Amino acid sequence: MKETNVRKAANHLWKLWKEHETIESLPEPLKPISRAEGYAIQACLEERSEEPIFGWKIAATSDAGQSHIGVSGPMAGRLLKERVYSDGDVISVDKSLMKVAEAEFAFRIAADLPPKGHPYSVEEVLRAVSHLHPSIEIPDSRFKNFASAGEAQLIADNACAHEFVLGPPSDEIWRTLDLKRHAVELKTTKPATESGKGGNVLGDPRIALTWLVNELCQFGMYVKQNQVITTGTTTQPITIEKGMDVSAKFGVLGSVSARL
Repeated sequence: MKETNVRKAANHLWKLWKEHETIESLPEPLKPISRAEGYAIQACLEERSEEPIFGWKIAATSDAGQSHIGVSGPMAGRLLKERVYSDGDVISVDKSLMKVAEAEFAFRIAADLPPKGHPYSVEEVLRAVSHLHPSIEIPDSRFKNFASAGEAQLIADNACAHEFVLGPPSDEIWRTLDLKRHAVELKTTKPATESGKGGNVLGDPRIALTWLVNELCQFGMYVKQNQVITTGTTTQPITIEKGMDVSAKFGVLGSVSARL
């Protein structure tokens, strides 16, 4: 894509987010056709944020999730600081299209992880982690039918990143746990409950974390010190509505909640 069209596409998506509107598809000259073009548009969204980005998210970390939205693999998106909340905060979901919440492992990074001559290993990435947090993501999209928008457009639309709730950090016990078997429970006051485990996230949230680091490096980006990476939903997404409370329990790793 021409640079001017990359910026026009980003402007179009940013305006849709600000005005809570949706579209079927980007106009043809502004429509990305590859992951690289999608990430180029997404990068322009970062420039429009009020502060440096808070971190990164991973979308479509399960076969079912990838099949549901018609993508070939996971996708990276930016967590914008103005859409990050703390445990117990109140979040507006009035204009949400997806109306779901997800329980996710989130890792805070203590050192830059820039591109190098070969991919990072899981062990290298884990050495750069300072804390593990329980978290809730409330994703959304500007595409009316996000299940058929396609991989490149979804990446351009920030991989469906929207609201994000970061819970308190757990202590160092997380390093001794088998996170792929670690149980997670996501609940609303409807009532409704979804149960899952870390293994639902690319087989292990630590593997998902490493995937994100290497995905960014492949496309000329990288994770920076103090950023947070949330690694994808551990349960089936749970339906949410205005007036509900939603909470995610991670056992000895703590819990996180929000009022909608």
